[in-house]
Amino acid sequence: MKTEGKPSKPSDKPAEGKRVPRRGRELVVRGIPISPGVAIGPVFDTTESPAEPPRRQIKAGEEEAEKQRLAAAVAASRKQVNKLKARLSVLPEEAQGELEPLLDAYAMMLGESRLLRGARKRIEAELLSAETAVVDEAMAIAEAIMAARDDDKAGLKRRAGEVYEIARRLTRNLTHAGFRSFKEVPEGSILVAEELTPADAALLDPTRIAGVATEEGGADGHTAIMLRALGIPSVLGCPGLTEAAQRGDKCVLDGTEGTVVLRPSEAALSAGRESLTAHAKERGRLAKLRRLPAVTTDGEAVDLQANLEIPAELPLIAQAGAHGIGLLRTEFLFLNRDTLPDEEAHFEAYRPIVEAMHGDEVTIRVLDWGGEKDMEALAQGMGPTHSGTNPALGLRGIRMLLKRPELLEVQFAAILRVAALGPVRVLLPMVTIPEEVQQAREIYERVARRLRRRTVTLPERMPPLGAMIETPGAALAADAIALEADFFAIGTNDLAMYTLAVDRAETEVAHLYDPLHPAVLRLIQFATEAALRLRMPVSVCGEMGGNPRLVPLLLGLGLRSLSMNASAVPRVKQAVRSLNIDDCARFARRVMEQSDPRRIQQLVMGFGTVSEDRS
Repeated sequence: MKTEGKPSKPSDKPAEGKRVPRRGRELVVRGIPISPGVAIGPVFDTTESPAEPPRRQIKAGEEEAEKQRLAAAVAASRKQVNKLKARLSVLPEEAQGELEPLLDAYAMMLGESRLLRGARKRIEAELLSAETAVVDEAMAIAEAIMAARDDDKAGLKRRAGEVYEIARRLTRNLTHAGFRSFKEVPEGSILVAEELTPADAALLDPTRIAGVATEEGGADGHTAIMLRALGIPSVLGCPGLTEAAQRGDKCVLDGTEGTVVLRPSEAALSAGRESLTAHAKERGRLAKLRRLPAVTTDGEAVDLQANLEIPAELPLIAQAGAHGIGLLRTEFLFLNRDTLPDEEAHFEAYRPIVEAMHGDEVTIRVLDWGGEKDMEALAQGMGPTHSGTNPALGLRGIRMLLKRPELLEVQFAAILRVAALGPVRVLLPMVTIPEEVQQAREIYERVARRLRRRTVTLPERMPPLGAMIETPGAALAADAIALEADFFAIGTNDLAMYTLAVDRAETEVAHLYDPLHPAVLRLIQFATEAALRLRMPVSVCGEMGGNPRLVPLLLGLGLRSLSMNASAVPRVKQAVRSLNIDDCARFARRVMEQSDPRRIQQLVMGFGTVSEDRS
């Protein structure tokens, strides 16, 4: 069963007819770099016995017996998940934090979930066997998730993968097919498989396995996050790998470049050993940066924070040395639910995140939902939002929340409560006019008054209420919005999309997406200057903030706070510590004089090269 990428039936097999290279010849297989590092060792190929039951109908009157079979498989699956939880204590701390929330999600799906309800209905209504009903319902749910119009394709894949993983586990238990074991993997081996699930990855011993390479998988799935947390050099998405590799083959795996060299020549082996040494030195150098401040050569401090999409990524933030969370997306709380999360559910989700930051600031963005996203509980009562041909321009973000103020009230209440445990900020998505901030603040203050009447412990000062600047209208109205908001967070991804009218997911126009387009840069400059004139905090929380080559330009424009994916923090910190603010300011002025995006690209790349030479 594929757990990442395009949804497919649990019984799908790799495409037949792949050309198998002659044994003994060097072969380079390219894939997706997942976990950096170089590994040299023998291949150990592992496969999982298939659990591909044929589609089967049952006879009328057998429905109850079939539902009992399903119940037994659910009970067995729960025991297996609990055993995986018990194993957490022997895993590295980062891997523990990654796997625990995922196992909690699995446990929820083995409760009264949409998957199990749907499977039971199929048994009754269609007279399907339990395994056929589980497969069909998992396919239906995953296809609905992947069909959602959402820029966050990685998040959709993860959610579909979670459904597939539970369906896979139920199916194997229903058919009594054994699960894969890694006890026989020799020390120092490179594990090669068609795919690995997150639960498989949890069984890997990073002290024994030198590297991992698979045919399936992507950079943003749970398996990839687990492998990074375990620190095992890994390459996923390598087409034809399992047919080309043979157990015992010598192999050089580069998790930084995304290459797997099978049966390497002496030259390839030598190059691999050099890369192994160089990576070890680089890793040691970046590790030292973890506790060093992000300060320029002339003493200017820069705040480097991390974006957090799902709680499973929390350990990576501490590992990277980020100081706080600049963007906590809260959509994960609403996914795969039939009912809306209440105040207590929000509070219990935020509490461990705030506590884990140990006093570092957490910026919580309230729900950013549009009619295109697959949130079943929210869709109820939202009227025609799904019928729009362009959801990006419809009822989403703060517009939707102001139409459904009860959603905003629940989130505000939980955030205000958790603010008593550590510093937090509240971020409003898709603000376009000052009135939206005004209306949200009225609700915010009303909720605070209600909590005080309940004698709920709140911080002495209300957490700041900020606005996302992610449309041209918001950027151009930044002077007025700044009078209502307490801080700005510039979302460069959506800002570039709306400014250039380009959807990066659309193949025909994706090449036109350019965050260095002069129009985008001028909007960033306008919003930043509007905030600085009022001495108001302003940050960048889009992909631009995590690109070391763009750091000189952003600092030169006056930004001193950047939020990014956790993995980008060490290299951005390295860039910051090599820069001088006066040089950055002069460079930014030169860039902003340009009107040709290609020339801007040349200048940015040229400045980055100079900075690297200096360091």
